[in-house]
Amino acid sequence: MAAAGRSALSFSVLAKGEIEAALDDLAQLRISVFSAWPYLYEGDAAYEARYLSTFAASPGAVVVAARDDAGRMVGAATAAPLADHANEFAAPFAGAGLDPKDFFYLAESVLLPGYRGQGAGRTFFEMREAEGRAQGFGRAVFASVIRPTDHPARPDDYVPLDGFWRRIGYRPLERLQAEFSWRDIGKTAESVKRLQVWGRDL
Repeated sequence: MAAAGRSALSFSVLAKGEIEAALDDLAQLRISVFSAWPYLYEGDAAYEARYLSTFAASPGAVVVAARDDAGRMVGAATAAPLADHANEFAAPFAGAGLDPKDFFYLAESVLLPGYRGQGAGRTFFEMREAEGRAQGFGRAVFASVIRPTDHPARPDDYVPLDGFWRRIGYRPLERLQAEFSWRDIGKTAESVKRLQVWGRDL
């Protein structure tokens, strides 16, 4: 049951024909949520168009939408076969002698702050994992951005999600780190970020 004054959430996996129509909403969610620590992403419509068009082109692309009781999309989580995703994420697997085709990649998981605390994070993982199994994958992976603990933008009350990820079965995969570029808040150019790869068997 939703807390008093808080809209209940409903979750659905978008059909293939619905994904393209949802990309603008997904872009706005990414820009809003990823502006916060640890991403510090300076929203960019052109960047979103490039990134999301690559994602949506995958035949195995998955979008789990979270909607409030008015039907507004207030959160989303995406996934796709790793081999179909951006090369930056697949490269460390190939470099470690692992076939990217063996992995289902869980990309973003974004939810507006007012709707958190209702179990959406776990639901997003469970629904994407089910889609991965349905596509024949035996392993799921995702990547988390690595930021220095003494970074000046790190909030004093920030609690990393590592504990949650471990509780649902994920572990950091040793020596598997990806590099991806985006523009930080207040910066004029993109910079390379390191990301730690996490994974679990499905």
